Amino acid sequence: MSQYFEIHPSHPQARLIRQAVEIVQGGGVIAYPTDSSYAFGCHLGDKVALDRIRALRQLSRRHLLTLMCRDLSVIATYARVDNSQYRALRHATPGPFTFVLQASREVPKRLLQDRRKTLGLRIPDNPIVQALLAELGEPMLSTSAVLPGETLPLTDAYEIRAQLEKQLDLVIDGGACGVMPSTVVDLTLAPPGVLREGLGVWSA
Repeated sequence: MSQYFEIHPSHPQARLIRQAVEIVQGGGVIAYPTDSSYAFGCHLGDKVALDRIRALRQLSRRHLLTLMCRDLSVIATYARVDNSQYRALRHATPGPFTFVLQASREVPKRLLQDRRKTLGLRIPDNPIVQALLAELGEPMLSTSAVLPGETLPLTDAYEIRAQLEKQLDLVIDGGACGVMPSTVVDLTLAPPGVLREGLGVWSA
């Protein structure tokens, strides 16, 4: 049975954040709120936890997962960013956007698209996620909390626990989230292209 933490949406309790990070570092899969919808997350380097998320969502290995990052300096570690891309990132972050960029050598190959060697990166505007990432000290691998056969993500932590308590190690209740996913923008294209319309309004 998954653990269930009620964390304040604007003033996250440090004790609960530390415990949540310990679960992630120990190989756990968690559900947590973002600035768009709820998401599933795990440790960046944990292949077993990654496979659990893929099984939970019935995702193929070609499906691109996202690195949740604390700030732009973290993105620069895991992606190759030129000046124009950096300006776009600075303008739109933090916020409900996922950016497709060329991966750096720091990224495990199993997380990349086979041919393009790209990945999705995101800097969410959410105090709970920011606190988790600060305590973790590195990005967290994530994907929207959309169940197989559904088109919209789960929005309520109680519902997530009720449906998935045997498949998750922790559910973080940070209040209700919306049903709109992040907007996905491919910054490797010139000009950048919107791959998925979501909560964020993109202006080139």
